[in-house]
Amino acid sequence: MTEPRVRFAPSPTGYLHIGGARTALYNYLWARQKGGKFILRVEDTDQERSTEESERAIFESMRWLGLDWDEGPLVGGPHEPYFQMKRLPIYQDYVKRLISARAAYRCYCTKEDLDRARAEHKAKTGSEQGFRYPGTCRDVPDDPARKHVVRLRAPSEGATAWDDLVKGRIEVQNATLQDAVLMRADGVPLYNLGAAVDDITMGITIVVRGDDHVINTPQQILLFQALGAPLPKFAHLSMILSQSGEKLSKRHAAVSVTDYRDQGYLPDALLNYLVRLGWSHGDQELFTRQELIEKFDWEHVGQTGARFDVKKLQSVQAHHLRQLSAAQLASYVQPFLAKRGIDIAADDPKLIAAAPLIAPRATTFVDAADALDYFFRQPPEVDAKAKAKFLSGAHAARCQELANVIENVQPWAAAPLEDAVKKWLETAGIELKEVAQPARVALTGRTASPGLFDVLEVLGREWSLARLRSV
Repeated sequence: MTEPRVRFAPSPTGYLHIGGARTALYNYLWARQKGGKFILRVEDTDQERSTEESERAIFESMRWLGLDWDEGPLVGGPHEPYFQMKRLPIYQDYVKRLISARAAYRCYCTKEDLDRARAEHKAKTGSEQGFRYPGTCRDVPDDPARKHVVRLRAPSEGATAWDDLVKGRIEVQNATLQDAVLMRADGVPLYNLGAAVDDITMGITIVVRGDDHVINTPQQILLFQALGAPLPKFAHLSMILSQSGEKLSKRHAAVSVTDYRDQGYLPDALLNYLVRLGWSHGDQELFTRQELIEKFDWEHVGQTGARFDVKKLQSVQAHHLRQLSAAQLASYVQPFLAKRGIDIAADDPKLIAAAPLIAPRATTFVDAADALDYFFRQPPEVDAKAKAKFLSGAHAARCQELANVIENVQPWAAAPLEDAVKKWLETAGIELKEVAQPARVALTGRTASPGLFDVLEVLGREWSLARLRSV
């Protein structure tokens, strides 16, 4: 059995959209499951909009997601170059083969010729809609020296069909196709030629992409057939929609992979959520990366658009965050603490001790960094309303008393601290609630925090006593 060779081929005209990330993910999972190759190539023929900055953003997003490619930019491979604008001589060669096989022809029509044909169509039909190139140059003597584009010689009879791995049998009547332009006059290929030639020369066995490309597939199949190349399988994925059923855009949610990185999401959490936008495995919602590699299949990829739900993503993220070890969580959250002006090493023992305390309530690493702030900022930032309510009068006195009670506790750890406080409360006839909330505000600046004694232990003797006595 031939090893699968799959590809992800983004255009560097902007950030990596989460829809593109899902396409890349499905390709990646299939390649890893079957021991095949995952290829990244760059479709940069839109020179007006393509930028090196966008290329870097795409590579950075792919690397952050952990979707490492086996061949392509930055890693090389046997089919270099992996940028279309560096492959122009290859396309020229294949165009010559297509013309020789009478599957394509040179078209010498000018813009004025096409405008005139379009006007004639409108005069006959009352609309420009439905205009198709009339095949003016199909049988004109070939003259490579004249300025020209290259057009597909589309068949007028029969049908072009394929068994889509997602959508099932698709059949398109050839009479509905037109002689589309394959290569512009400047020698740059249009999408269908570039994609088909790249898939042929790189030995792609499965073409996985969005279902907006279904319209392109018949032309590409015709090119494969004309060149005598084996047909790959095709899998066209449904679009990701907003909650209201519209095409997902920035109006509905963040759509750039780097936005989710910057918001403090885990790569595996985002991938876990994205994979379920179109694929199911029974009732299972939560997956490790290895489970996704083992379980992914095409049979359970749905045909209808899936709706993006931010709350569901947050739930998946919270689950994955809670699976991290203390050291892993500390490592992930450290850059977000740095953005808050807190300079601490990822392996600092205090950070590793504090991280598990906030994990149960945190969703993203932004949340986690906020929840950890007071452990490392001296003095802490105190909420004004909480201060007014809990750090005055009798409340302030309780904080002073608590400091005196715990001052000499040995060792400085949650259990001995709790024992000492319980004995004091019993002896003094005081309820814990009279002490706990004022102490929490004094220690953290907030009305909500992890357990009081855990906070005391991580803060340490010096900072804890200083905060309690500063009230």
